[in-house]
Amino acid sequence: MKDLFDNFTRIKKNDPEFHEIFKNFAFDEVYEYSTLSQKEAVLATLASLIACQSPKAFKKILLSAVNEYITPEEVKELLYQSVPYVGFGRAHNFFGVVIKVFDKKGIEMPSAPRSNTTSENRRKKGREIQDRYFGAEMIQAMNDNAPEGQKHFNAFLEGYCFGDFYTRDGLNDSERELITFVFIATLGGCENQLRGHVQGNLSVGNDKEKLVSAITVILPYIGFPRSLNALAIVNEICS
Repeated sequence: MKDLFDNFTRIKKNDPEFHEIFKNFAFDEVYEYSTLSQKEAVLATLASLIACQSPKAFKKILLSAVNEYITPEEVKELLYQSVPYVGFGRAHNFFGVVIKVFDKKGIEMPSAPRSNTTSENRRKKGREIQDRYFGAEMIQAMNDNAPEGQKHFNAFLEGYCFGDFYTRDGLNDSERELITFVFIATLGGCENQLRGHVQGNLSVGNDKEKLVSAITVILPYIGFPRSLNALAIVNEICS
């Protein structure tokens, strides 16, 4: 996986001391304590860089990763999945980065549509996924207890977040929930949502070891405070 850092040539040339320290930690030592597959590790890293707002680092790692560890289709789905969690304001620049990288790599655009919903069934399909991930009783209680004037947020979750995005082809349930966990952990300050998505990960088969591994892989990018906060929530939910 050290090849993922090969494109950071300016740092290597102008600050070889830091380049060696960070490369040995982020692309060697960290992976000794991770059980993620190579694809999962790359997805987690790129997801974290989106939430970190680091388009330059994202571009350099994507240049090494696409068609080597992840497919162009998976990159597209990673980007789409980021939007309901980090917001389009944060994700916008990364659409441009992906276009530039794909153009440089000779990857044809636009790719085939991967949506599996219509305007008529998107909320129903989204609700089915919510029920499967988090439990029908919990989702119904959340909807029933929403204050007047705020129920539309739950409708947005059903139709937009889960209906428009989670139902798409390209990534499976466990991959989508894993990168969602990474988005939220990287953002920080979203502890209630992180608790919910730890449970969502468990529901789709991502166990505690996988979540700890994801935190391990993204620690070099988000730092120790947010990593330890995320780890505390995983320990709380998985105790």
